[in-house]
Amino acid sequence: MSRTIGPKLIAAALALAVAAACSGSPPPAASPDEGAAPEKRSEPVELFIVSASGDSLESFNERFGDMINRKFASSNIKVTYLPWKKEGPGIPEMITAGQQIDMYFDSIGIFPTVQNYNLQMDMTDLVKQHNLDLSAFEPVTLQAAHAASGGEELWGVPVFNNNLVLYYNKDIFDKFGVAYPKEAMTWDELNELAKSLGRSDGEKLYVGYTTSANHALRMNQLSQPYLNPDTQQSAINGDLWRKYYETAFLQPYKAAGLQSFTDKNNRMPNFLTQEAAMFMYLSSAIFINKEYETINWDMVPIPTLPDQPGIGSQPYPTFFSVTSTSKHKDEAMEVIRFLVSEEAQMQLSKKGIMPVLNSPAVKEAFGQESKFKDRNLKAVFVNQFAPVPYKSRYDSLVERTYNEAVGVALNQDINTALRQAEEKANQILTTEANK
Repeated sequence: MSRTIGPKLIAAALALAVAAACSGSPPPAASPDEGAAPEKRSEPVELFIVSASGDSLESFNERFGDMINRKFASSNIKVTYLPWKKEGPGIPEMITAGQQIDMYFDSIGIFPTVQNYNLQMDMTDLVKQHNLDLSAFEPVTLQAAHAASGGEELWGVPVFNNNLVLYYNKDIFDKFGVAYPKEAMTWDELNELAKSLGRSDGEKLYVGYTTSANHALRMNQLSQPYLNPDTQQSAINGDLWRKYYETAFLQPYKAAGLQSFTDKNNRMPNFLTQEAAMFMYLSSAIFINKEYETINWDMVPIPTLPDQPGIGSQPYPTFFSVTSTSKHKDEAMEVIRFLVSEEAQMQLSKKGIMPVLNSPAVKEAFGQESKFKDRNLKAVFVNQFAPVPYKSRYDSLVERTYNEAVGVALNQDINTALRQAEEKANQILTTEANK
């Protein structure tokens, strides 16, 4: 068996796993602290929602669909989510077949792909017409919304937020008599913990730390963009990206005993099968992945850098947008206005879904009705968000090369890894530009 961690193995295993005129009359003025008061339509209106996230119908309805349809039942408005499954029709096929698409939702990581389907529209005027008070939002979520469009346009309204947290398996820590992670740690302190937990117990190997490379890259603490906004070329081969690779991947992976595990198993460790003691991942994972119900875990904020104390990951909001092709733009905007009302945000927050409103009451309610309410869920609010850098519609195309650079850096050296990633990314960008 090979004694090195192949770049493709890293890439595959670490990527876990996301203007027609408005119809009708504007609704009464409402701010996010008021629930929408929809008027009943004389004819029923069905709004179709799509996403490239792969979110299941069950997950969507549990978080949004059921709540929306209860609220709008008396107004003759209904939402229907059309999941994009691997075995089913995708968004291009839906468009070709003439499927009505009124709303689109996705996380900031893949949201600019609305351009690929020509569904995007600048919602700035629509937000004003519906008197949505954006000043009630966490400012960083609106910064992210503009970054997602690559400029000043508002292609979507943030509905819930996300960040990176550090999960840890209490049973593994207890097994080896190691103290749990602290609320405020530096990366150097995490490395020491990882070193003490990367060990074997009989035939079983444990790894001290792992992460989802795609999300760690997208939400990097140093706010580095994938592409240079001026040149539209790869920005990966720079000092700050080099610093981040060393900090979030190379040093902790080496301390954690990752090489020994991959040599034996020819794959990356899995936190959910109790092979890794610590896991840096999305704060929403506990809601999406049922496996968290089977392990004894808790969470703390992610480690910070000595020269950036208190700064965590970038935010990772999910946006809901009204599509350019919708014939029911006002009704779709009413639904979005409800989703960001204090009424709806309170319901989401109680479930453990990170709100976008800058409301102390909504934040205080976070996780109160979650099955994990006994865990340190408030850890999601401890670190400040890192600023959101420039986002390009091509980010998703080059991300794989940046992911693969982790494996190259571990096997060879960081300079070679970043240079190769830069060259590959620029080749991809040139090919795309010539289409």
